[in-house]
Amino acid sequence: MGWLVTGGAGYIGAHVVAAMRAAGQDVVVLDDLSTGCEKRVAGVPLVVGSTLDRELVGRTLHEHAVRGVVHLAAKKAVEESVRDPLTYYRENVEGLRCLLEAAVSEGVDSFVFSSSAALYGESDVEQVDENTVCRPINPYGRTKLIGEQMVADVASATGLRYASLRYFNVAGCATPELADRGVSNLVPMVFQRLVQQQSPVIFGDDYPTHDGTCVRDFIHVQDIASAHAVAAAALAEGCITDLVANIGRGEGVSVREMIAVIREVTGTAGEEWSEPTVLDRRPGDPPRVVASAEVIERALGWRASFAVREMVESAWAGWPRP
Repeated sequence: MGWLVTGGAGYIGAHVVAAMRAAGQDVVVLDDLSTGCEKRVAGVPLVVGSTLDRELVGRTLHEHAVRGVVHLAAKKAVEESVRDPLTYYRENVEGLRCLLEAAVSEGVDSFVFSSSAALYGESDVEQVDENTVCRPINPYGRTKLIGEQMVADVASATGLRYASLRYFNVAGCATPELADRGVSNLVPMVFQRLVQQQSPVIFGDDYPTHDGTCVRDFIHVQDIASAHAVAAAALAEGCITDLVANIGRGEGVSVREMIAVIREVTGTAGEEWSEPTVLDRRPGDPPRVVASAEVIERALGWRASFAVREMVESAWAGWPRP
C-alpha cells in the first residue's frame, strides 16, 4: 500500500516519513518547500507543490498508486494566524478540501489528519481529553477544528477510514539533519537567543498557573512520528475506522521550567545574560493545555517514550552553533 505524506519535508513531516519507512511503508512526499527541506527526505520520491493544486495532487495519488494519506502540510504559527487569518484559512482549510476531493476521486481509503491541541483553547481542567469541549481561541486552532470536522464528514459520506491526531507541543529530533530550524517553537526560539548570548523571552508571567507562565505538554517529535506511523498501519489493516486521539505525555511543564532545562543542557545556566526576560502576553496563547493520552493507548497501544530533558538534549545536538 502506498502512502502520500503531505508536508513530509518539514520538521515533523520528515520524522513521520522516517518512522513510516522504518515500519516498511512505501511513501511519497508532497511539499511546497516553503518551510521544508529536500535533504530531509533524500531517497524518497518528492513532488514539489501545494495541496491547493488539485490537479497535481490527483496526479500524484494516481501515479504513485496511493491508498493512504498522512496530511501534515499546514501553516502552524499561532501568533501569525492572529495577524493573517485569511492565509491560514486558505492553506489549512481550502488545502485540506482540495486534498480530500482528490483522495475521494482516486479511491484513497485511509487518511491520517495531523491535528493540534490548539483546538481545545482555554480549558479549566487538569488534563484535556477527547471529550473536552473544543473552543479554539486563535485562527490556527479553528482551522484544525474545521479540518477534523471536514475529515469526519467526508468519511461519513464515503466510508473513508481516518485518524485525527491532536499533537501537543513538539520538541527534539531523531538526528541532527532532521532538527527544527524554525523559531516558532519554544525550544529552538530559546536556542537562537542563547547562542547569540541574548536573554530568552517569556511572553507573559501573569497567567493563572503555578509560576505565572503558560503550561504545556511537551512531546518528542519521535513520539509524534511513531503515533502517526502506528495509526497509519492500523487504518491500512482495518483495525480502526474513526479514531480521534491526543498525542501527549500527560505532564505539564511551564515555559519558565522548560527554559530552565534548556539553560542547563546548553551550559548557560550560570550566565546572568541567560536569565529570561518577560514581555507582554502574545495574543492567542491559552494558560494551560495538557493532554490525557488514554484513548490512543487503548486503541493502538501507543505511549510516549521520551522525557523532557531527552527532547532538549536531542534538539541541542542538532542545533548549529559556533
